[in-house]
Amino acid sequence: MPLLDFASLAEHLPDSWKSTCVGQVGPARIKVLRMNEQAYEEETHDYNEGLLVINGHLRLSIGEEEVNVSAGQMYLVEAGIAHGVLAGSHGTLVIIDV
Repeated sequence: MPLLDFASLAEHLPDSWKSTCVGQVGPARIKVLRMNEQAYEEETHDYNEGLLVINGHLRLSIGEEEVNVSAGQMYLVEAGIAHGVLAGSHGTLVIIDV
């Protein structure tokens, strides 16, 4: 398996908030994206989703709660839970999903 430099991969993506799949471990896909300061609309999935911040900061909206995820931290969004990204999030995000 190749060495993955998530920050470098995200830096070269043409658009913010557009993930690209960089690998797979078992059934789980590993995706990377570049966050910018803009909010991202709320969404819900029928699968769990791990949101791992490589650098920067992620401001999540989970229902009425705001969750702040810093570099080196991961938030696990359980299937069926609506979540959105609040303005001010920035950096590199790795998404792990099935």
